[in-house]
Amino acid sequence: MKKIIFFILLFIAIPVYASNNLDTDGDCILDYDEKNVYFTNYQKTDTDGDGYSDWIELNNGYSPHNVEGVKLEDSDTDNDGLSDRMELNFHTSLIDSDTDDDGYLDGDEIKYGYDPLDPERSELEKRIEINTGDQELSYFLGGVRMEKFLISSGKNNTTPKGHYSIINKRLKAWSPYGLWMPYWMGLGTGKFGLHELPIWPNGYREGEDHLGIPVSHGCIRLGIGPAEFLYNWAEVRTPVFIY
Repeated sequence: MKKIIFFILLFIAIPVYASNNLDTDGDCILDYDEKNVYFTNYQKTDTDGDGYSDWIELNNGYSPHNVEGVKLEDSDTDNDGLSDRMELNFHTSLIDSDTDDDGYLDGDEIKYGYDPLDPERSELEKRIEINTGDQELSYFLGGVRMEKFLISSGKNNTTPKGHYSIINKRLKAWSPYGLWMPYWMGLGTGKFGLHELPIWPNGYREGEDHLGIPVSHGCIRLGIGPAEFLYNWAEVRTPVFIY
């Protein structure tokens, strides 16, 4: 009996394996990927009819759904507020604006931190990474890098490296060095953190030309705009990795 069962399972598995390796239109993209990843026409080498095969467009960073020759990051085929590039990153549909059919656009779900693949409205994990060598901050949602911001970290390597989390937030915190720190997000024990370019009591904005250069006393400074965005995006306890 065991031998018969084994034979049947093996017999069934072979056609499934073979079907997953079909490339009907011969464009070097498997049918499975055309149907489930890129949402292109698996029976047509050039889905958008622009003269370039789907494979050539994808491998050169162009959308196979846009005849105008638009880059993936600049194309939004289903008009859901999420670029085709981000759709691929989040494994959502490039041609269906609401992949999980929960009544919310994929772009809106990502904007508010929800999983566009889960109709139960589960939240995606957030994290922040700070590269002091490149003077850049990146923020991630569900493991996907969303955007990079230029920063100014501590001069002479005074920004502590390691794994932290946001412990508190203040719209305007006071620095022991005599400056206001807008959009404060404390790290570690609260002695350093992330904030907007600081302001002296006389209204002078410190370090507007210092982004990209480590000049602070240890904090991570962000420019006007990015600091406010990140303050509103990241909750207390959001992980922050500094290296």
